[in-house]
Amino acid sequence: MADLLIRNIKGLVQVREAGIYRVAGKAMSELPVIEHAYLYLKDGLIHAYGSMNEDPGIHAAEEIDATGRFVFPSFVDSHTHLVFAASREEEFVMKIKGASYAEIAAKGGGIVNSARKLQQTSDDELFERAMLRAHEIIATGTGAVEIKSGYGLTTRDELRMLRIAKRIGRETPLTVKTTFLGAHAVPAGIAQPDYVKLVIDEMIPAIAAENLADYIDVFCEQGFFTVDETESIVEAGKRYGMRPRIHANQLHRSGGVQVGVKTGALSVDHLENIGDEEIEALKKSTVMPTALPGAAFFLGLPFPPARQLVEAGLPLAIASDYNPGSAPSGNMPLMVALACIKMKMTPEEAINAATINTAAALELEHTHGSITLGKVANVYITAPMSNIAYMPYAFGSRVVDRVILHGKSI
Repeated sequence: MADLLIRNIKGLVQVREAGIYRVAGKAMSELPVIEHAYLYLKDGLIHAYGSMNEDPGIHAAEEIDATGRFVFPSFVDSHTHLVFAASREEEFVMKIKGASYAEIAAKGGGIVNSARKLQQTSDDELFERAMLRAHEIIATGTGAVEIKSGYGLTTRDELRMLRIAKRIGRETPLTVKTTFLGAHAVPAGIAQPDYVKLVIDEMIPAIAAENLADYIDVFCEQGFFTVDETESIVEAGKRYGMRPRIHANQLHRSGGVQVGVKTGALSVDHLENIGDEEIEALKKSTVMPTALPGAAFFLGLPFPPARQLVEAGLPLAIASDYNPGSAPSGNMPLMVALACIKMKMTPEEAINAATINTAAALELEHTHGSITLGKVANVYITAPMSNIAYMPYAFGSRVVDRVILHGKSI
């Protein structure tokens, strides 16, 4: 594999010694940067870095001059629904006219709408559409991603979704982790207890038999799945080696955070509706609180209370929630900008949240999320910019100029 040297980097961002796997509380404001730096990538890994003033004396098959530009580790997007059949802009218009999430669902919209469309779409079509999104997120700086099922709602279609997610990991340079989210909604024509039983007794064993899911997730929310149902489902998944991560507290104080803590979830995601009780529960755990600012923005919900979480000494992760109904964007620079603008995070905190902490949320802390010797050579070079605060400041602008995954320019 060819080697690559990036010279004259204005700032090499998120440089960490081995052994730092997440940051929390006040440490979230610390973002190590080497100025006027070089970065040497070899055999798909980070091989060397330092100041240009030290004259590395390295030559490589490919060399890039990054004068005036920053180099960041690629984003790790720890929460997406990247595999879906079709967009739902008709529901977007309903929202504009005042319809609530629950009202749209009651009219046959929402998750069940996506499931109906997916069930009518072939594997090849689903894969081709998901691949377009995969290349889209690569272009905006993402190098590792979690992909959930949950728009199948039948054993056959949940299996199809997860097979396609795995295929994306094989056929793109993205590092892909997969999550089984059969408990996303209850399909029409089946009683809720019967569907929970189907998820536990049929879907989980079938998915485990093909080793299709790293994790298990449940939409723990009023009108979807209760705390008790969530606990039963994730405990069943754990018996098959799927670690839990929970959709928690998006629309209501649902108890999702507490069940995530109780079941040893890797993360609890959303958190638009949490208070002191949930924060205290998180402080007694190793669960990664994860904000999805794109969903709060799109749905007009309160944004997760980042300042309270950080000031309580907790870590915080930021992911995109890329999905057709409530967050139709996988643009991680935009998520960083929303975290700064609407959640009052500093640029340093938001970048830590979208790299090192999301890597920890996907158990990729040893390989992704920072510029560390021996980690996977997933980085991007920015457009010319004055300092790192320009990234969230210039929301919507093209800030990622060149992407390098596994040491190869994309």
